Parts: sequence; C-alpha cells; structure tokens
Amino acid sequence: MWRTRIGAVDVLRVEEMLGPGFDPAFLFPEYDPAVLEEHPALAAPEFFDRASGKLMSSMQSWLLRIGDAVLLIDTCCGNDKPRTNAAFRRFHMLNLPYLDRLAACGVQPEQVTHVLNTHLHVDHVGWNTRLLDGRWVPSFPRARYLIGRAELAHWRDPDGGPRLHPEGIPVIADSVDPVIEARRADLIDDKDVILPGVSVHAVPGHTAGQLAVRVESEGAVALFTADVFHQPMQIVRPGWNSRFCEVPAAAIATRRRVLAEAADSGAVLFPSHTGYPHAGRVARDGAGFRFVPLPLAA
Repeated sequence: MWRTRIGAVDVLRVEEMLGPGFDPAFLFPEYDPAVLEEHPALAAPEFFDRASGKLMSSMQSWLLRIGDAVLLIDTCCGNDKPRTNAAFRRFHMLNLPYLDRLAACGVQPEQVTHVLNTHLHVDHVGWNTRLLDGRWVPSFPRARYLIGRAELAHWRDPDGGPRLHPEGIPVIADSVDPVIEARRADLIDDKDVILPGVSVHAVPGHTAGQLAVRVESEGAVALFTADVFHQPMQIVRPGWNSRFCEVPAAAIATRRRVLAEAADSGAVLFPSHTGYPHAGRVARDGAGFRFVPLPLAA
C-alpha cells in the first residue's frame, strides 16, 4: 500500500489506473525531445514508456485521514461513463476496481466525510457518482462534496468551460450535477479552511478556478497541486503548458510560483498524474528546478 505522513496526517493513494497516457508531443505543444537527453531521469520507466513513446500517467485520488475526518482529493474518471471524445478514449466506459482499492486502504464509501474536487475536468470528478438503477447517485453518500465556487461558475457560463471544452459538458451532467441535486455539495473559495490545518488556494491557469490543497501538521507542509503540472518534465520546463490549460499565461505564472515556493519551503508536492513514486519535493537547480521523488517503499 502506498502511504506516507505529513505530520499527524495519514496520506494514502487510491489508484484507478496507471500506464502510458499521452504522447508528450500531443500533451505539450512546445515539447522538445531533447529534454530527455538533458534530464535522463525523466526518461526513467516510472515516467516515460519507451515502447509506446508515451508518458506514464497516473489516475488517482489522494486519501487523507485527519482526526475523525476522511478526505478524498479528486475522484479520477469513474466507471460506466461514456467518454467519446478522441482525447478521452481511454476513459470510456471503464470497469475498474477503484472502490475495492479504496477498501484496501481501510475505507468504505460511507466512511468518506469530505470529497474535494480541485477542478471539474473529466479525470478529477468521475467517481463523484456511480450508476445505480439507471441513475447517477453520489458514490460517497455521507460526504460533503467541496467544489470551487469560481470553478463551478466557470462551467455554468456558456462562454466559459462549455465553450473552451465542450467535451466536458457531459462530465458535468453525470459527475457534478447529481451531487448538487442531492444537496451534498458545498461551494468553497480561495483561502478557505476546510478542516484543521487544511486550506485551499487558488492556482489558476489550467482551469480558471482550479484549487490546490495545503496541509500543515506538526511543522510539516504538503501541497496537493491538482494539474499545476502534469509531468515532472514541467518542473524543468515550467514554461510548457499542457494543451488542456485554459489560461496559458496564468498557468505558467502559477506553475513558476508554486515551484519556487515549494523549493524554498521544502513542502512535499502531491500532483495528480505523475508516475511512481507519485509525489516529491522540488529543489533549485541553477536558475531552474528539479524534481526530487519522495523516498517510499512500493
């Protein structure tokens, strides 16, 4: 079981899938393969699958135990969901044992007290709901679902998310709207404290309303960075945006700020999609940065 601690906070990883994802030239429009020669660690099999030429991509939730609270950060892609867009083909009509893996972490769906969606993209909200008798119902029936007010407003605006990413419209319909209709959702804002030592912070760019989660406990600090960066190569090339970043200039500025703050503070970063060991620190490297994977047992 993947597990670490941030002070008194227990952090576990709930995997949905792990394997080759996007071709780097597709994910990063400015991609230059020379980066793999300049930084050989980025070509390690944990991060890059040479057979397919694709980046290793993790779909996962971060599970935090904080006192009596059980917080799930993001909920991957979900089962039984039609995802017909070409970029989302690997998420189409999945049938994966995500809830079994949650149970292996010692948590049943009814024990989750909080679900936080850092943003509302397809691979961050899927297990918000499950299919029951032909209806989408909350997967975690006793949890409060925490959704960024700005992010939801962005998707309610026809000129916002629906225009930028029309493929996301059915995602909102089957994975977000049902928890709102079930009255399980609470809207949150930048700098809100959601649990003792746990706060959310605006990290705009990838989406207009994206939030990161900051955890402080017993002098230790962690930042769950959502999609501020998708891959370690964006740490050495912070000017590279993914093609899914909605506000490119803001995404770059946010990435540089987060990396600088993490390098200076020693915070552990928990991104959403990085290959094993899935988390780490950032160190300054001349004028730039390098990724220092978290030392963990498998």
